[in-house]
Amino acid sequence: MSSSYLCEEFIHFLFKLTIMENKYITVAYKLYTLTDGKKELLEEAPADHPFQFISGIGYTLDRFEKEITALEKGSNFSFTIPCKEAYGERDEDNVRQVPKSMFNGADGKFDSENIFPGNIIMLNDAEGNHFYANVGEITEDKVVLDLNHPHAGKDLTFEGTIIEMRPATNKEIESLLNMMSGDGCSGGCEGCGGGCGGHEEGCGGHGHHHDEDGCCGGGCGHCH
Repeated sequence: MSSSYLCEEFIHFLFKLTIMENKYITVAYKLYTLTDGKKELLEEAPADHPFQFISGIGYTLDRFEKEITALEKGSNFSFTIPCKEAYGERDEDNVRQVPKSMFNGADGKFDSENIFPGNIIMLNDAEGNHFYANVGEITEDKVVLDLNHPHAGKDLTFEGTIIEMRPATNKEIESLLNMMSGDGCSGGCEGCGGGCGGHEEGCGGHGHHHDEDGCCGGGCGHCH
């Protein structure tokens, strides 16, 4: 892909930002799904640590943003995003085994502090693109990585309250764009802004770079 094409795309993106009102929004919510007919709590962003996002820049799922921006500050909400409009069905082809040695540090030792079952990590492909993986089983010489989003295969029901909704400042937009590019995202799974909120990517607390053909294939199906 040529640099001129990327430049044109970026200019088009900035133009879109200038002609629409980007809103700074904070919401407190509980996220549920149905498991065997029973309501299961997946996560919660409480009022003292709400989920924060800016509309119009692709930070959340389209359906989540559409539902929230149609409301006002102080509104309560309850809506369900079907699986196909959320993170899609699980794809078992996105579960990979990679050499354990890929996660060795400079001292040659395995990075057990960050690579353990259940942790979500950020990976980079040869082109520098970010994607995320859920660490599964770890054997003597292999690590299982699940590139499906943790909520893939699930209908998602959000219930909560809009705490704040106002025009976003240029500084807030710039800060979030920097974070989305990988410069400021940390804190573990779904840690950006206090919760998932339909966040497109999720959030990893640790990064590794891999360009071997066997590692993750360069795409996870839900990352930008």
